Amino acid sequence: MNSLNTAAIYLIQTLGSLYLLIVLLRFLLQLVRADFYNPLSQFIVRATKPLLMPLRRLIPGYGGLDFASLVLGIAIQLVMLILIILLMGYALPNILLLVSWAAIGVLALFVKIFFFALIISVILSWVAQGSYNPAVILINQLCEPILAPIRKILPALGGLDLSPIFAFIAIRLFDMLVIANLAAAAGMPGGLTLAL
Repeated sequence: MNSLNTAAIYLIQTLGSLYLLIVLLRFLLQLVRADFYNPLSQFIVRATKPLLMPLRRLIPGYGGLDFASLVLGIAIQLVMLILIILLMGYALPNILLLVSWAAIGVLALFVKIFFFALIISVILSWVAQGSYNPAVILINQLCEPILAPIRKILPALGGLDLSPIFAFIAIRLFDMLVIANLAAAAGMPGGLTLAL
């Protein structure tokens, strides 16, 4: 693999992953019923609208779930995988295998989104508690569905919130037990797993 292919793979991974992140954030923000009048939510809506609107005519939402953005996310991941495999000089495997790899990659990205959102939420709780910044509000809305069930189980500790610690443990266990096993069962090559 020459340096031009390496640079192309880097660009595909960087730009494709960034847009994929925006598409999956749109799905998650609808899932958690985040404020769509938030300026960041409006940016996400505008950035995904060109590809999502035609797809929504074919794939309607159901029960508050935006299946069109989920399908778009898997399609973007699939295109990225195909381009990366071709640029690495390998033959393309079966399309069903590629679709399963793309779905696993999207699931892994969901886990990463929640993991980093929790980290940001914890840091912001120390330095910007009670802030009305749109980014802070959106991150708190994204993390609340994960933290609320844990807070119901844990006893109150005088203002000390330990729910993020247990959320981190749950996310890491899900990553180790579910995503790693799915990737192994689907026969994902190690290089591609790192690329997701």
